Amino acid sequence: MTYHPFSLYGQARPGRWCVTCDHATNFVPAEVNGGSLGLPAAEMARHIAFDPGAAGVTLALAEALNGPAICSNFSRLVIDPNRGEDDPTLLMKLYDGTIIPGNRAAGPEELDRRKTLCYRPYHDALTALLASRAAPVLCSIHSFTPKLKGRPARPWQIGVLHSHVDPVLAHALIARLRQESDLVVGDNEPYGGHLPGDAVDRHALQHGRPNVLIELRQDLIETEAQQAAWAKRLAPMLEDALATTGL
Repeated sequence: MTYHPFSLYGQARPGRWCVTCDHATNFVPAEVNGGSLGLPAAEMARHIAFDPGAAGVTLALAEALNGPAICSNFSRLVIDPNRGEDDPTLLMKLYDGTIIPGNRAAGPEELDRRKTLCYRPYHDALTALLASRAAPVLCSIHSFTPKLKGRPARPWQIGVLHSHVDPVLAHALIARLRQESDLVVGDNEPYGGHLPGDAVDRHALQHGRPNVLIELRQDLIETEAQQAAWAKRLAPMLEDALATTGL
């Protein structure tokens, strides 16, 4: 069976929004260490391997926005598609206190092999998807763990990340989210919003496309019902935010 490093959904939908999930799965292709990175299942189920819940939100949100979705089909521990090609964290050997045995001996040749197998096909597909559409808007969906090892609990239910290069849509969405009395909204929290060469930079900022990256706390999107509920809630707020910008 041929390995496919990404999945595309709803290509025929006419909406402007293109919803992406860079860290959709914890899958390790058979072509990488026989399909294992040497970690127990409990570690592969953690946020270090993927963004739990994000894929379900992505698919439901794309449907609600009447646009397409693209999801990766490889663990971020295989190679991280939300990093530039020369980023030193592209292939992690230690993550949140966990050593990744299958990456321990991975050198430049193995890194390039994984780029060819997973990373470049995913980005090529996203490039083609966006280029095929009129005035696309990129919405990248991620999720974050409620607490990193040895760190305080994170208070935000949702974070909106953005770059100084183009924060317009992100700022509009933050303002809209903060109208909701039950939400603690992170502005470039729990992470900073700009890494040169990351997926948003590569596919939106470098092309002048409107963009926003949303982080949802993982304990709030554990079930399919929770994922659908967040998508239903976010879709009109994203539309409102885009409308206020006039983009």
